[in-house]
Amino acid sequence: MTNAVLRLRERPFDYVFIVFFSWAFISCMISDAIPTLGIVQSPDSPNILAQWNYAYASVNDPLFLHPPVWMRFVTGLSAFVYAPFYIFLVYALIRGRNWIQFPAVIYATLIVGLTGVVVFGVEFFGEPEYRTPNPWGFLAYNLPYVLIPLLLLIRMRKPAPFTRKF
Repeated sequence: MTNAVLRLRERPFDYVFIVFFSWAFISCMISDAIPTLGIVQSPDSPNILAQWNYAYASVNDPLFLHPPVWMRFVTGLSAFVYAPFYIFLVYALIRGRNWIQFPAVIYATLIVGLTGVVVFGVEFFGEPEYRTPNPWGFLAYNLPYVLIPLLLLIRMRKPAPFTRKF
């Protein structure tokens, strides 16, 4: 194999990343900004996004519904650091820009560590008031946000990631 960057159609799994991280940008802006900014999530909130967050969190995610300060830092990272990163990531995936490799490794490592270990750990084994009452619902919503970054980490494991299919 040469060191030439493969076209996007020659890297079909990158379409999964492009779709997912485009969606992740939108979902970060919709959901993670709400608890970060301290907007009360309730069914009668004047903010429709706070109502949507309440609909999800009241059934699946008490940690997200009533976040302690440390969790607001986690959602703040998502809303105001990861979300802008997704724009650069999607661009680099589409264009095959290898400069995204190091930032992508840092991002994926943070996500797997903070969300996959810390947040999931609290949701399943933490204080009773923060444990999810609906593990399957919680995983259905949140597991892709850990698994896809883990796959991205695998994708970016070797230099010049866009010179190979995966």
